[in-house]
Amino acid sequence: MDQVPSITSAQRSRGQDVSGRAMQYAIMMGIRVACFFAAIFTEGWLRWTFAAGAVVLPYIAVVIGNAGRRRRASDNAANLLDTGALPHEPTPRWEPPRPGGTA
Repeated sequence: MDQVPSITSAQRSRGQDVSGRAMQYAIMMGIRVACFFAAIFTEGWLRWTFAAGAVVLPYIAVVIGNAGRRRRASDNAANLLDTGALPHEPTPRWEPPRPGGTA
């Protein structure tokens, strides 16, 4: 089936984004539990590989879970004025108005 083209550039909703990241985290923690059981029932280098996976996976899962959505660069960002390229004129010094006279 062909994918339907989107007519908007809107991102997924925040709720969809959070639930997607929670699902990824849950899957990784499931793999971690499987690594624990595999480390118990295997021997040799395979046991240490599963044990290392069980220790490292929580860190990876937290980093991915907290990553959040990626922000796309705005299409208008290219049109923003680069003020650093403009000539700089010093700001005139402020002087209080003189009493009884015109400024």
